[in-house]
Order: sequence, then C-alpha cells, then structure tokens
Amino acid sequence: MKKIGAILFLLTLCIGSFAQTHSRVLNEQIRTLRVERKLLSLDNGILDGTDPENTLHISFDEMSHDVHLYTYSVHMLNSELLSGEYLRGFTTQDITGYEHSLNTSREYTHYWFDFPNEDMALTKSGNYRLSIYEDGNPENKVAEIDFCVVEPIVKIDAQVRSHTDIEFNGRYQQVDIDLDMQKADIAFQPSEFRLVVTQNNRTDNAVTLTQPTFIEPKRLRYINNKNLIFEAGNEYHHFDAFSCFYAGYGIDRVFYEVGDYHAILLPNEIASGQYIHEFDSDGRFVVNAERTSDSDTEAEYMWVYWTLPAEKPWFDGAVYVGGDIFCNEMSLRNRMQYDNDAKCYWLTALVKQGGYDYQYWFVPKEPKGESRSPKANTTTTQRTDGSYWQTENEYAVYVYWRPFGARYERLVGVSIQKSTL
Repeated sequence: MKKIGAILFLLTLCIGSFAQTHSRVLNEQIRTLRVERKLLSLDNGILDGTDPENTLHISFDEMSHDVHLYTYSVHMLNSELLSGEYLRGFTTQDITGYEHSLNTSREYTHYWFDFPNEDMALTKSGNYRLSIYEDGNPENKVAEIDFCVVEPIVKIDAQVRSHTDIEFNGRYQQVDIDLDMQKADIAFQPSEFRLVVTQNNRTDNAVTLTQPTFIEPKRLRYINNKNLIFEAGNEYHHFDAFSCFYAGYGIDRVFYEVGDYHAILLPNEIASGQYIHEFDSDGRFVVNAERTSDSDTEAEYMWVYWTLPAEKPWFDGAVYVGGDIFCNEMSLRNRMQYDNDAKCYWLTALVKQGGYDYQYWFVPKEPKGESRSPKANTTTTQRTDGSYWQTENEYAVYVYWRPFGARYERLVGVSIQKSTL
C-alpha cells in the first residue's frame, strides 16, 4: 500500500506543466492556499469564466469553524490603466463558497472561488495581483496571488543545456531563447521587450533581461547569455502523508498525541556529491487523504517534522525548507533551527494531508553593509543536496512587450521547458 500511495502521488503531481503563480499567505490562520491553473490565455479578447479550463480555481482553509467574510479584488501590475480599462463588471467580489471540515481533529473551514467569472472579467494581458481580505477592509489582507494573462502572439523557442559558458557538464544549466515575430503583425523595437525566466516557480533566482544578444529581422535571440545560467540544484525530496494510520513514502512514523496527528519524516542526509535520479514534481504538492470522499474538507492537519543532520551549525548562512508547500518563500515560517543536542537542523509545520515536494535551501549571509533579497545557494559545499547538470528542472519564459507610449505592459508569450538532459 505504501508503494502504491507513493506512485499515485507522483503520477498526480507530474501530469502537465504550469506557468507561475506566486502566492503569499499573510495571516497565520490561513493554510493550504492553492491555485489550480497557473496561466490564463486571452484568446477571444475577454476572460469571463465561461471556459473552466481557462479559469483560476482558488481555495484555502481558515483554521476554525467560524464563518468569516472574505472579499477579493484584482489590480493590474506594471500598468497605468484604470480598473475599468482592464476589468469588466464589479471591482470586488465576496467569497461565498465555503464548507466546514468534517470529523477532523482540528477544525477548519474550506473556502473556494473561481476567477475570472461572470461578475468580474478581464480584457487585457499582463501581470495581475488578486488580494483576499477580511471584513471588507482592503488593509486587512489575508493572502495575495500573482498570476498572468497571456495573448500568444510571439513564438518562443527555449532550450536548456548543461554545457554552459562557465563550465562543461557540471553544476549549472543554461537557457537559450529565440523570439520569433514572423507571424506577429507588429512593429517593434528590441528595447520594448522584457524577458523573465524562472526555475521551478521560484522567485529568488528569477532572471529579468531587457537586452537580447542578437537582433535579426523579426527575431530576437538570447544566446550564450551568462545571466541565463542557473544552478541546476538537485531533485526534490518528497513525502506522502495520505494516511493517519501508517507511514507513507518518506515518513518514519505517524502517531496521534495531545489531540493532533504527527508525521516524523525520515532524516535527509547532506548529499555525498553524487547525483541520484528521483522522480519529482519540481516543488508542487497535492492534497490527498485515504478513506475520505472529499479531501478538501475531510483531510487532517498534521504536524510534520523535518530533520537535517549536521555536526555543527553553519554561521555563514541560514537553512530553509523550500517548495510550493511554503509558497517558495524564505521566511521565519520555513527557516530551520539548529539543535545542539541532536546535532541537526529541524523544522515543524502544520500541514494538510497529501503529497509534498521540498528542498533544502542554504542562504548565505549578506556581506556587511549590503542589503538584498535572499537567494538560495545550492553549490555551497556541504550545505545542501548539491547541484548537478542532470537535474530535471522546469523553466518558464515570459515575454513582455510595452510599446513606446503604451500605458501598460502586455504579456505576449509564455513557454514552459523541461530540462530533460
């Protein structure tokens, strides 16, 4: 049964590839924020929810059986447009779909809604932010979701290779990109385009480019660009907490104590310097619980325990547990602590039953006097699982176009590329 559960978990996660959605939870009572569908396509000039395959399906849990009034609003990023120029219908909408958890040790209420819909439709491509707030107060935000709407008028040819401009088949992967405007009836200047490239939906190592390497008629090429060299990292670890009665894949033991379920993960040793292939889903997770008819409302919340053995703490940086499970952020919620007695780093988090990918990220200390956004490092010796050119990663390429004098930035192409080397 354990093997079957692990296989089903992997198959569920590995179906399909999705573009980025960046979620942020801003209230400790909110858990398991999920967005099904990562990219919306503006094929017919308007997004109004009539196509369920072209709609965001958003859900989250609030950790009580109290009913809360949640409202959401949407605004366009990188834009000078008024809301009426990109949004058709109402500017705010209450979340009316909710259901209390059933027969669970911890009470919670599951909320859900779809966007866009018949009351709020979108008419422009670009980047958007959906804000969820409580009691009609926009200052009382509980979560944010950044998403994209694309009008596919630029053809993108992206390739990932292991022989980079700084080493051959080592720790890095390089992305080469061709933008083909042959079918796009547009006049453009190369300076009007902006590229964003992400790896496994992460934001800490995302790359933004405004200058191509080569300019050709109706074609922009980003080839042998050192900015597009990424640390390859290693495959994600994973665990399957679908059962409250026995240990699933990656779990040492499961037990019930003081009114809660607990799942102790198998310790993860620091990589020995050899790449070992494992199937993963590039950091994603899925909610799943055995012996339930509806995992959204019948799955248990469990205390999950990570341990990473280390003979002594590392004073030159911090260790985080990374992945969609923690919205790919690096904060106090997923920063590991060191236990001098047990000789290990540890982290405990309340997690809904299901299958989860995760990685260990090491973030070096900032040089004195410098301040920058934290960026995980996978090549630092004896700090993480290492970095290997064979690692399978998912790269997303976003092409933005803002013509001279335009009042907003259009998203005119998206490409998802797996590094199957």
